[in-house]
Order: sequence, then C-alpha cells, then structure tokens
Amino acid sequence: MKTTISDCVMLHLSSLGDRNGHITPVNNGDLPFVIKRVFYLYDIPVGESRGAHSHIECHQFLIALSGAFNVHLDDGTNTRSVTLNNPSVGLHIPPGIWAAEMDFSSGAICLVLASHVYSENDYIRDYSEYIKYVSSLP
Repeated sequence: MKTTISDCVMLHLSSLGDRNGHITPVNNGDLPFVIKRVFYLYDIPVGESRGAHSHIECHQFLIALSGAFNVHLDDGTNTRSVTLNNPSVGLHIPPGIWAAEMDFSSGAICLVLASHVYSENDYIRDYSEYIKYVSSLP
C-alpha cells in the first residue's frame, strides 16, 4: 500500500525536567512500531547530507538529540521538508518514503530508531528505481 508524505508525522515524546536537567524516555509502545535497531549520525561536515533512500519495510523515527537538521520527504508525487531541532520531538518516516537529512548544524546529532535490523535488501538507493517502485503500488 502506498504511503504519502502526510503519513510522516511529528510525535512529541514525554519529557520530564527541572533546573537539574531533562529526561525523555522512549519505550516500545511510544512509537507506531517496535524498535529493533538504534543508531545515530554525528560529525556530519557542513554541506553534506545523509539518507537519500527509501525503505521497503522499515519504519524510522528521527530525533535531533543536539543541534538541528532538515529532513526532505518525497512520496514520488509530493515533497516537503521538516526541521528537527528539539530532543523531545521526533519524525516518524514509514516505509515507502524517500527521505534525505540535510543542512546539519554544527554539533548536530541525529538519533534513528528503526523497526528492522539492517538489511541492504530493504533499501532503495536509486531515485529512478524508487519512482518505479512507488508507481507499482496500489
């Protein structure tokens, strides 16, 4: 089934804090998928981007732990960009969406929570192949 950029939603996570700092827990059940993999991106040079691919089955949830970056979303028909800059707000990207992270601020850290363990077979890395793929979906 075809997903669209409107299926990519920002989710606010619970956050507790006072003058001594903040904590934002993320538990299975807080997201629309079970977390099976966690990784993070950091030390991204100015002007570089990450991502620029789509997943066939894997959901991702991106959080800017530090700094800020933009996520360009594309469903093969429509596009939009979202800025992540708050560690208690994340972006859910369901499978079937082409996503690229860009415009990283200095010191930005992007946390990614994923529904699947890494499998190269789940990636579509060529945009023309992505367009063929989404065009074939009902």
